[in-house]
Amino acid sequence: MSEYKISSRYANSLLETAEGKNNLDAVAKDIELIYSTLVVNHQLILVLSNPVIKPNVKLAILEEIFKSKVTPETSNFLKFLVEKNRENLLESISKIFLDLRDERLGIVNVEVKTAVEFTEDQVQLFKNNLEKYLNKKIRINFKIDPEIIGGFIANVNDTMFDASLKHQLDLLKKQFMVVSGSSN
Repeated sequence: MSEYKISSRYANSLLETAEGKNNLDAVAKDIELIYSTLVVNHQLILVLSNPVIKPNVKLAILEEIFKSKVTPETSNFLKFLVEKNRENLLESISKIFLDLRDERLGIVNVEVKTAVEFTEDQVQLFKNNLEKYLNKKIRINFKIDPEIIGGFIANVNDTMFDASLKHQLDLLKKQFMVVSGSSN
């Protein structure tokens, strides 16, 4: 079975258990912490993936890092992963869990590039308009990219909305080239 399928099963199981115990928000917060810790700490991933390191050592490391920071349900889930020798999939399981949670809650992550930083009013207006357009709640991550000159580029899942001045100028340039080429 592929790593993705295995990770999906564990993530789904955790999600359903958390929902069943009416504890989704707390568990999701724990998983966000675990995922962000793994993303920035590649050495922890290497330790968890190393077959030479004994499971009890891996569990002790996870408990030392997360014990006082996560709910008992999440702590039990970490123990369960180690017992099943799936601790090497913790990053993948965490990512899939967070994606599934967002999907269930109707939340979409949006990456937005702008030439300059938006004001709070602009952020709120942009968010409200995009939520209406997508008919979903959105979580926005803004990045500044002076190369786009003005406007914005928004990435929503596999869709890109390019309303940048650079893109508009490129389109205008292509139109001029077509017109000048056909008039010769």
